[in-house]
Amino acid sequence: MTINAIETFDLTKKYKLKGKNKEILALNKANLKIKEGTIFGLLGPNGAGKTTMIQILTTLLQPTSGYALIDGFDVLKKPRKTKDRIALMLESDMIYYRVSGYDNLKFFCKIYKIPNFKKKIINISKEFGLDKWLNQYVEKYSSGMKMKLALCRTLLIDRKFLFLDEPTLGLDVKSISFIIKKLKGLNKTIFMTSHDMSVVEKLCDSIAFINNGNILKIGAPDEIKKLMQTEVVIDVDINKNQNQLKSELTQSNFIDKVENTREGLQVYLRDRKNYKNLFHVLSKYDILRLTEKELSLEELFLKLV
Repeated sequence: MTINAIETFDLTKKYKLKGKNKEILALNKANLKIKEGTIFGLLGPNGAGKTTMIQILTTLLQPTSGYALIDGFDVLKKPRKTKDRIALMLESDMIYYRVSGYDNLKFFCKIYKIPNFKKKIINISKEFGLDKWLNQYVEKYSSGMKMKLALCRTLLIDRKFLFLDEPTLGLDVKSISFIIKKLKGLNKTIFMTSHDMSVVEKLCDSIAFINNGNILKIGAPDEIKKLMQTEVVIDVDINKNQNQLKSELTQSNFIDKVENTREGLQVYLRDRKNYKNLFHVLSKYDILRLTEKELSLEELFLKLV
């Protein structure tokens, strides 16, 4: 029997508001199964429960009920076994601003007894474009540079499991592209949280949507798209009689919505099986081009919540 690398069982976390007889449900019976070597993305808006989940899995926080296994070890009963297998990045919160970048990395290398750490620090800092800033105080770094330094620290620890909380927050497009390529080449089990759907779509093998502590959907990005995308969005470029076509389509029971675009219309077809009906209407007009638009993960997520 294959053991999942990460697995949660009805994981629940409630917070009591200070001075009030009220609770906030941060996680609600969350169940996940993640295979070894998977890059897994937990997506959701701020306050959805993403960071709470990662803190429980990395032993920083105890659940109200339920439990979780990392590499077969219960994170509550065997926290030391868990810690020996994981490296954690909580945005840029785990670095020290009043010392240099080099001293930050050196400090963590010594704590985790990383061999040949001097050479490894030089190499990874060059890779992330931080080598010219290594001897500067971190408080002088930009927010993006702080994120890169935090990720360097996490990767230097070189553990079997990486837990990354918003690892691309505040980074430019070029840096994000580099980090996606870097993480894909690590051959590790990675659990990451993000609200950036485009990053997760490019990086992750498996994803889950979370909102208000509830896991809404789990699967590969493409599988989720196919499962949820019954409605089809089509861009229709038309030569003339645009308003007439819009009026006719709006009155059709197989169309959900019609919007104007610069080139013509954007048509929301209720179901793919209604293409035949759409073509029947369009055949009466001078149509220049039809383009089916694939919904993004963000658009699908908004349909869920």
